[in-house]
This record gives sequence, C-alpha cells and structure tokens, in this order.
Amino acid sequence: MDLSNLKPAKGATKSRKRIGRGQGSGYGGHTATKGNKGQKSRAGASIPVWFEGGQMPLQRRVPKYGFKNRFRTEYHAVNVSKLAGLVSSGAVEASAEITPEVLRSKGLISKGELLKVLGGGDLDVVLTVKAHAFSKTAKEKIEKAGGTAEVL
Repeated sequence: MDLSNLKPAKGATKSRKRIGRGQGSGYGGHTATKGNKGQKSRAGASIPVWFEGGQMPLQRRVPKYGFKNRFRTEYHAVNVSKLAGLVSSGAVEASAEITPEVLRSKGLISKGELLKVLGGGDLDVVLTVKAHAFSKTAKEKIEKAGGTAEVL
C-alpha cells in the first residue's frame, strides 16, 4: 500500500451534474433538469428574492408615515440614581470623576455610545460627572448635592 493507491471509500464521492450537455449526459437533453416551461426554465432566468411575480411588492403595499432623521444623535441614558448606586456600592470612589470611560468599564454603556445623564432618582453624594449631555433636572440634582456637571 502506498499513496498512489489511495482513493475515497465506495459511495463517498458523487460526480457533478453536468446539465445542458446533450441527451447522453442523462441530465440534459431537451429541458436540462429545469422542468417544463415557466419563467425559471428560460435562459437568463434570475429572479430577485423580493420579486413577487408582478404583485404589488410588500415595500410598496405597506403605508409609510412620519420622518426619520438619519443624522440624529442617539444618547445612552443613565439616571443619577445609578451613578449614586455606583458610589454607594463601592464600584467607584466618591472623589473620582465619573466619565463615559468609567461607565464603559463597569458595563453600563457600550463602546462608541454617547452618554446622557438623566435626573431619575435621588442623589445624596458629591459627584464630578463628565458626560456628552445632561437633562435639566440631572444638572440641578448634581449641583444641589455639591457636585459638578461638565459637558464633554
């Protein structure tokens, strides 16, 4: 036995269908495995996946309304109560600055997301918060507690 005698096990391989190569191929005289008549049996038949046979397409049947601003800025919102919870749980020191990078490391926001601080909940610790945006109530609560709110 040597490498020149090796071949696949019986039944392991199957020869390719050679369609459209005449009657003798077993696959291809007359209709060449495409069945009889119809759009898909014709030459050059490639119908797009979304084509519905001439019926009004779904994207034209469904009503459209409103306006979607493609240039909007989306923020990831975090409430001040969540920031206070980070300090009270010991995940962040009270004297440390809270920045988007800190919140990313704690798993509160994802990479590339802009941070907006909202005023939900109570705040009783002094915080220095740096974020891309603040709601009016969030800024008031942070400053009332003796901290600072800095817009990046």
